[in-house]
Amino acid sequence: MLSEYRAPIAPLFVPGDRPERFAKAANSGADAVILDLEDAVAPQSREQAREAVANHGIDNVPVIIRINATASAHFKADVAALRDTHFDALMLAKAETPADIRLVHALFGRQVPVIALVETAAAYEHLTWLMLEPGVVQAAFGSLDLALDLGCQPSREALAYFRGALLLKSCLAGLPSPIDGVTPGFDDPALVHQEAQIAADLGFGGKLAIHPRQVAPILEAFLPNAQAINWACRVLEAAENGGAVQVDGAMVDRPLLERARRILSRSSPVGESQA
Repeated sequence: MLSEYRAPIAPLFVPGDRPERFAKAANSGADAVILDLEDAVAPQSREQAREAVANHGIDNVPVIIRINATASAHFKADVAALRDTHFDALMLAKAETPADIRLVHALFGRQVPVIALVETAAAYEHLTWLMLEPGVVQAAFGSLDLALDLGCQPSREALAYFRGALLLKSCLAGLPSPIDGVTPGFDDPALVHQEAQIAADLGFGGKLAIHPRQVAPILEAFLPNAQAINWACRVLEAAENGGAVQVDGAMVDRPLLERARRILSRSSPVGESQA
């Protein structure tokens, strides 16, 4: 199962207690849906949400299920409800230590793919080992909760160190690039695109979406445009001819070749595979 995980670019959150929205989310253009049992669900609706998510019926896009943190009173009930449910990955809220991941596996009785949602200061004390823990297939950046924990604004400047650390530790662990945090406003596609483009430029592999309107701007920012694809094709074609060659005034060397290959590999919204 772990070998089948594909890192999404624009996974879309859906409240777990709103099953009437599941199919709409799955057909929104998002390359994965995140059925949420945590923040999006009111306390009085948690049992209803678990039942709906356990019987979600989505089969046309990958399904990620966000469960409550291991320290939450709702964590064990979430796991118990999902033991026989199809999902492509679990997203563990407030993942902080390797022990959190091991507890998920222990309660399921097997190793399951886990996206570690890094959103607390404590997670950064254990980040190296958290990313290396077996079963972790990717990290996601919980920017809003992290800023709340740190007592800072959720601005690019205030969280720059933490984004950089998550990118670095994911890379060193051999994981796909992490998923960037949400843009709270969903009625400003230009802002969503701008923030997604910044995340892509930093090296993130995707961005969490909280509304269907955010999906297209995120995909547009992360997927190569026609100009980038044309450049990549010309670089690879030049390399095939052998010898020292240039494309657009730049020498074609190994880093440039690898960049061209990566651009072409991401020319459709299918995400990355995690071996």
